[in-house]
Amino acid sequence: MKGTDIQLEELMTKPVFSASKETPIKDITFELFYGFFSGMPIADSNGKVIGIVTEIDILNQIRDGKDLEKLTAGDIMTKNPITVDVNTPITDVINIMIEKNVIRLPVTKAGHLAGVIARRDILRYYFQPGYFSRLPWKNV
Repeated sequence: MKGTDIQLEELMTKPVFSASKETPIKDITFELFYGFFSGMPIADSNGKVIGIVTEIDILNQIRDGKDLEKLTAGDIMTKNPITVDVNTPITDVINIMIEKNVIRLPVTKAGHLAGVIARRDILRYYFQPGYFSRLPWKNV
C-alpha cells in the first residue's frame, strides 16, 4: 500500500472554484451540476473561506419550499466550515472526513483558499497508480 506521506497539494483539486456570499444559488447550482462536484467553498474578497454550499444545502431549500431564484450563498451556506491546511497529514484528513462525514474539505495555504480535497481524490491516489503524474494541472 502507498505511504501516507503524500502532500495535500499533490492530491487536491486546483485551481478551485469558489463563490462569494452574494453569488446567487442558481449560479452555484449550475456550477455544481456542470463541474461534477458536490460542494463549493464560499470565500471573502481576501480568499478566506467563510462557508461552503453543498448539494444537501440546496436540497434542503427545495424541500422547505424556498425560491432558489431569490437565495444567495450567504443565505444558505454552512458557516465556518472545517478546513485543512496544505501541510495537514493525509491520515488526519481521512480521520476528519470519516468522523465528520464530509465529502470534501477546503484546503488553505497561509489562511487563503488553495484547493479542495475530496474523498475521491484520496481514493484515486491509492487505487490508480500513476494517475496524478498524468494530470494536466499537476505542475500548475
